[in-house]
Amino acid sequence: MTAAIPSIALVGNPNAGKSSLFNALTGARQKIANYPGVTVERKAGHASFADGRPLSLIDLPGTYSLTPASLDEAVTRDVILGRQAGETRPDALIVVLDAANLDNHLCFALELLALDLPTVVALNMVDLAERDGLTLDPERLSHELGVPVVPTVAVRKRGLADLLAAVDAAIRSHQPREAAAGPANDSALHQRARAIARAAIVSETPVRRWTQRVDNVVLHPVFGMIILLALMFVMFQAVYAWAGPPADALEALVGAAQAWVVDNVPQNLLRDLVVEGLLAGVGAVVVFLPQILILFLFILLLEASGYMTRAAFLMDGLMGKVGLSGRGFIPLLSSFACAVPGIMATRAIPDEKDRLTTILIAPLMTCSARLPVYALIIAAFIPDSGVGGTGIGLQGLVLFGLYVAGIVGALVVAFALRRTVARGTGAGFMMEMPRYQMPRLRDVALGLWQRAWIFLRRAGTIIAFTTVILWLLLTFPKAPEGQSQVDYSIAGRIASGLEVAVTPIGFNHDIALALIPAMAAREVAVSAMATANAIDADGDEEAMAQTLGERLQGKWSLATALAFLAWFVFAPQCISTIAITRRETNGWKWPLFMVGYLFALAYAAAGITYWTAVAFGLG
Repeated sequence: MTAAIPSIALVGNPNAGKSSLFNALTGARQKIANYPGVTVERKAGHASFADGRPLSLIDLPGTYSLTPASLDEAVTRDVILGRQAGETRPDALIVVLDAANLDNHLCFALELLALDLPTVVALNMVDLAERDGLTLDPERLSHELGVPVVPTVAVRKRGLADLLAAVDAAIRSHQPREAAAGPANDSALHQRARAIARAAIVSETPVRRWTQRVDNVVLHPVFGMIILLALMFVMFQAVYAWAGPPADALEALVGAAQAWVVDNVPQNLLRDLVVEGLLAGVGAVVVFLPQILILFLFILLLEASGYMTRAAFLMDGLMGKVGLSGRGFIPLLSSFACAVPGIMATRAIPDEKDRLTTILIAPLMTCSARLPVYALIIAAFIPDSGVGGTGIGLQGLVLFGLYVAGIVGALVVAFALRRTVARGTGAGFMMEMPRYQMPRLRDVALGLWQRAWIFLRRAGTIIAFTTVILWLLLTFPKAPEGQSQVDYSIAGRIASGLEVAVTPIGFNHDIALALIPAMAAREVAVSAMATANAIDADGDEEAMAQTLGERLQGKWSLATALAFLAWFVFAPQCISTIAITRRETNGWKWPLFMVGYLFALAYAAAGITYWTAVAFGLG
C-alpha cells in the first residue's frame, strides 16, 4: 500500500519571505486556486525529500496570530486547526521567521508551537540580518523553542536541503502530547518572545542597539506622544516661518501678470475674464504652493526616515479607545493629503462596520485642499507675532490647532458612530518597524515634484473651470450705474438667498458667495473670493493694489474669520469625496448621511466659534 504524501504548511508573518521559500522549494511544481467557498488564494506545490519521497506544500496567507482580523488570516487559522472545508490538517508546519525581526515574528511562532504539530523553524533572510549587524545562534534559538531551527536564504536557495531533512526528522520522531499552554495573555506572549530573541543574539552592532534605545523613547505611550505632537507643532510653525518669501514672490508674479494684461490688452470681456477670473482667482490659490510643499516636505522626511510607522503604532492605541481598528490609521493618514485615496485605502479593512466608520470620518482629516483657506485667513487676521515672548509663532499655533481640531473631531465622531449606526469595536493590528535611515534627497525631491504637479494640475483644471463659471455668473447681468456688480449678478443673488441661512453663524455675503463653488474643491473658496473682489474693485486702482487678505481685513470681523475657519474644519466641501464615498459604499445612503452630519457639525462649530468670539469682544 502506498504511503500517504505528507502535507506541510508554510506559515508566518507577512514579509517573512514565506512565498520566496515556497517558490524555491516547489519551483514550477505549484498550482494556484481559491480555497473552497472563499476568494482567498490557495498556493499548493510539490517537493521531494532527499531520498525522493514526495511531499505536498501549502503556502498559507501571512498572519500575525491565530486570532484573525481578516478573511485571509481566518483561512490560515482554519487550515492549521483542520477547520477549513476541503482541507485536511497539515502533517507538519514550517514556521518562517524574518531573522532581522525575530522578537516580532516569534509571537506567532509561540502560538503555533503550542498546537503540538511537528514543527521546524526556517530562520529566513539571515544574510540581510548579518548585513545589518545582527548575528544569531540557531542552536540557542532551537533550544529555547524546543524545535529544530534551520538558517535559510530563500532567494538564494540556501539551507533548503537541511530544512527538508529537519522536517522529515520532525515528522518521524514526533510523539503526540497534550497541547501546551501558551502565555496567559498578549503581554506575556510579547515578553516571552523578546526574551527568546535576546537569548539567541550572538552579537549586534551599535547601530541596532541605538535603534532599540530610540524606539524605547519614541514608542513610549507618554514620551512618544509628546514627541509626535512636538514634531507636528514644528511642522506647522515652519509652514509660516519658511513660506513667506516664496509666497510673496508668487503673489508679486501674479500681480505683475495682471498688470501686464491690463497694460497690453484692449479693454474687452476676454481681458476681464483673464484678469478678474483666471489670474485673480487661480492665482490666489497658486500663491499657497510654498506652504503645501513645506507641509509635504515634513511628511516625506518622516516617512522616509522610518518614523511614520512608529507614529501609526502610537495612534493605534488611541484609535482603539474610540472603536476604530488600527488598520484604519493608514487610510486616515492618507486623507491628510486627500480624502479620495484615503477612502479607497479602506478596502484593506476587513470588518464592514469598521471600514464604514473610517470612510465616514476620513473627510475630517485636514487635507491639503484646506491649507490655502487656512493660510489666507490666518495670514489676514492672526498677528504675525510670538506667543508670550516664547518665540512660538501665533499663526503656526493656530494652524496646529485647526489640524488638532480635525483629528479630535474625527475621534469623537468615530466614538459616536461605533456605538450607533456602525456599532462595533475596533481591533488592534501588528506592524513591523522599519529601520531608521537617512532620507534620500532624490526620493524627497521627486515626492515634492509630484505633489506640486498634482496641486498645479488641480489649479489648472477644476479650480480654473469653476472660477470661469463663477466669473460668468458674477459678470452677468450687468449692473446699472452706481450698483454693485457682485450684488446684482446671478451669483450675487444666489449668495443673497444663502446669506439668510448663514448670517446667524456670523457669515457675510462674501462667504455665502464662496461656499457654493467651493463644493467642487475646497480651494475654490479662495479663488471665488478673489474673483468677486477683483470684479468689485474694477476701476478702483487703490482696491486693485490691495491683496485679497488686506481687502478681507476691511470687510470681516475677527469673529467672522474664526467662524469661517471653524466651518472649514468640518464642512464636506469636495464633490470628489462625496463621489468616491458613493462608489465605495454602493449607494447614496451613506454619502448623504456623511454630507448631512458634516454640514451640521460645520454649522454648529462656526456658530459656537462666532458667538464665543463676539462675547469676548472680537465681533
